[in-house]
Amino acid sequence: MKSAYIADLSADQPVVTYFLVFSKEIRSAASGNSWLQMELGDRTGTVDGKMWRDYEQPAATFARDDVVKVQGRVKLYRGRLEITVEKIRRAEPEEYKLEDLIPHTSENVEQLFSSVQECVKGLTNPWLKRLLEEVLADPEVSGRLRRAPAAKSMHHAYMGGLLEHVASLCGLCHLMSRHYTDVDCDLLITAAILHDVGKLDELSYERAVSYTTPGQLLGHILIGYEIVSRRMDAIEGFPVGLKTLVQHMLASHHGKLEFGSPKLPQFREAVLFNYLDELDSRMGAMQRSLASSEGEGDWTGRSPALERRLLRVERYLTGCAPQTEAGHGDASQQLRFDKAKPVTSKE
Repeated sequence: MKSAYIADLSADQPVVTYFLVFSKEIRSAASGNSWLQMELGDRTGTVDGKMWRDYEQPAATFARDDVVKVQGRVKLYRGRLEITVEKIRRAEPEEYKLEDLIPHTSENVEQLFSSVQECVKGLTNPWLKRLLEEVLADPEVSGRLRRAPAAKSMHHAYMGGLLEHVASLCGLCHLMSRHYTDVDCDLLITAAILHDVGKLDELSYERAVSYTTPGQLLGHILIGYEIVSRRMDAIEGFPVGLKTLVQHMLASHHGKLEFGSPKLPQFREAVLFNYLDELDSRMGAMQRSLASSEGEGDWTGRSPALERRLLRVERYLTGCAPQTEAGHGDASQQLRFDKAKPVTSKE
């Protein structure tokens, strides 16, 4: 059974446990030396694995998406943990539980899906409401939406992550439309639910997350644009102007040409949605980094999505707690990092 998890690993630790193979290839150096390079994962994260010798025979016995039993030692290389693999073999199904190996949202998926459906019920635009109802009623979409990750690595990169991201965005859209009363909340909600629908086909996520061939060639923006356009065309009488606005929000939601959007956001709902999508993505990446065991002291390891290390504020404040005369922190006087109460306005 699964023993050591990636989140619990530390430098110079011997390890014998099971991992899911996210990637596998033979690499060579200019010197002529070669090795087996792997990305290994479990429900808590991923780690590089390197096998330097006698790897040819065992490497032929397993492939990406297989579960393997690994014996090796953890080392710190350039600030990141990796495993020097000594022995590796394909594991038998009775040796492991798949739920130990695949990262999954901690939220209740059915509750998330119900919350998205409730948002759709509240729409006042009949065309957008019908569009979203038909999309969510499609078992091919709804089934995969419950399982799909939002990304391979950058944010919400776990099973159910896309639905978690969508539900969070729906909440943000409601909040922002109450603050900025001139924006169309129905357009924002439509973008929140449909902007990443192309990821259902861009990514492969039966086990380890990877890109499909259409995902590699087209990307989720083009795939999603085509899917949603066909859905709107299938609704007789769908207003042409409204269709164009929805298409623009899908095409522009990454905000910048260099981020993959073919157009910049060019009306208020499109601009606002771009920032909301980026905000939720960044917060998701931050939560992932803070939950990781990588880093030293008060600081996380470097987050690729955020391009920085993050301060673990609670740990830092604990270290700054006032000292008693005996030199020990008084629990009654220690600084606390409490959530602020929401400010509500009178209606």
